Amino acid sequence: MGYYPSHLKHFHGLPVHRVDGPEGEPGPGPGLPPPASVAWRLAADWDVPFEERWGSFMDRVDTDEVVALVIGPWWQEWDEHGIGPVLDLITADAHRLPRLRAVFLGDVESEESEISWIKQGDIGRVLHAWPGLRELGLRGAENLVIEPLRHAELRTLRVESGGLPPEPVRGLAACDLPALQHLELWLGTAWYGGDCTADDVRALLDMLGRGRALRHLGLCDSDIQDEIAAAVAAAPVVAGLDSLDLSMGTLSDDGGAALLSGQPLTHLRALDLGHHFMSEEMTLRVREALGPHIPVLGLTPARRRARRPEDRYVAVGE
Repeated sequence: MGYYPSHLKHFHGLPVHRVDGPEGEPGPGPGLPPPASVAWRLAADWDVPFEERWGSFMDRVDTDEVVALVIGPWWQEWDEHGIGPVLDLITADAHRLPRLRAVFLGDVESEESEISWIKQGDIGRVLHAWPGLRELGLRGAENLVIEPLRHAELRTLRVESGGLPPEPVRGLAACDLPALQHLELWLGTAWYGGDCTADDVRALLDMLGRGRALRHLGLCDSDIQDEIAAAVAAAPVVAGLDSLDLSMGTLSDDGGAALLSGQPLTHLRALDLGHHFMSEEMTLRVREALGPHIPVLGLTPARRRARRPEDRYVAVGE
């Protein structure tokens, strides 16, 4: 099973339309799909800098009707400045995108940049610029900033990383997001900056528990997955969930036992523990206890490394 992210094909329920597509694919102009029917993907390439791509898009597309944006690589050879200049550009034009409801920052594959090298920024700028935004996704966590804020409309937040530092997690835990229904964080490994502790996770779970909207929670890809499982097993927010994702990390028998001995999980419609390191005995216990009740139960084990099969590792790191 592969976990490494690839270019988005769909976003916010819409097909992704590449403004920066391969040679021969039409750019903005006649014959384009209706502006609200696709998620518009913009990126720099060898010949066209991001600023020029953005200006052409704003001039030639009816941006009053655009609902979703996907930002690909914003650099031409390498990323010197991070996403800050891109945020300057797009937020300055927020008034020209009044119906925007979804933004994805960093639709980047490993051939363009490894996930741990993608330089993000202060995503609060996007949330402040669009009070009606309902979905925000991003890939990469270097220089990521999440300051405490209130946003009344955000329903979905997804952060894909090989190492999510504790500061943005703590900032998120201090936010007020009353409409949040779907949260997915790839916490990653300490080798690539993922230094979150169990206390950070518990503070986040406490914040989420104060709301009533959350239906999906993903705390994934962590090298403290056992501690996360124990925190989740005691978190009141879990009782209101439809689905829970603890996949991609280093979950072992300790984490499996914590889930089985904690609060009931049989109300869930889906539980993903894929890429786990539980023993066959513990996997069977989980399957027998939860399988009859949870329609979608992911228990695909991680591939054991040939040289050191005892080693545990996250699915996405560098």
